Amino acid sequence: MPHLIVEYTDNLGDGARIPELLAKANRILMDQGGVFPTGGIRSRAHRLTEYAVADQAADYAFVHARLTIGAGRPEAVKRATGDQLFAMIKEHFAELFQVRPLALSFELHETSEAWSWKHNNLHARFKQP
Repeated sequence: MPHLIVEYTDNLGDGARIPELLAKANRILMDQGGVFPTGGIRSRAHRLTEYAVADQAADYAFVHARLTIGAGRPEAVKRATGDQLFAMIKEHFAELFQVRPLALSFELHETSEAWSWKHNNLHARFKQP
C-alpha cells in the first residue's frame, strides 16, 4: 500500500491525460520521505462508460480518486499526502474545469492490517543494500 484508484467519466476523453495523472500521483507518494514503500505503490484508473450525474441535463463529468493506505501513519502525514494529491488533481484538470461541468473529489481511507492480505516480491527490489 498505498493504492490509488481513480474513476473518471469517459466523456473527458483523452484530454483527461490519465497516464500522466497516475505518474504524478506515484511521484507524490514516493516523495513522502519513505512513509510509503515504493514497492507497494499502485495507481490505476477506471474509465466509466455507464454513469449518471445530477439531472443529466448537460455533459457533466467527474473524477473521483480514492487512496487506501495501511493504518498507523501520523495524522500530519495523512493530511499532507491528501492535500498534495488533491492539489495535484485540481491542477491537472484545471483547463478542463474552466471549460466544462466537472466535479473533482478525493478521499483517503485507512485499512487495518488485520483485514488486508498481501503477497509481494516487489519490496525487495527497492530495499537499500
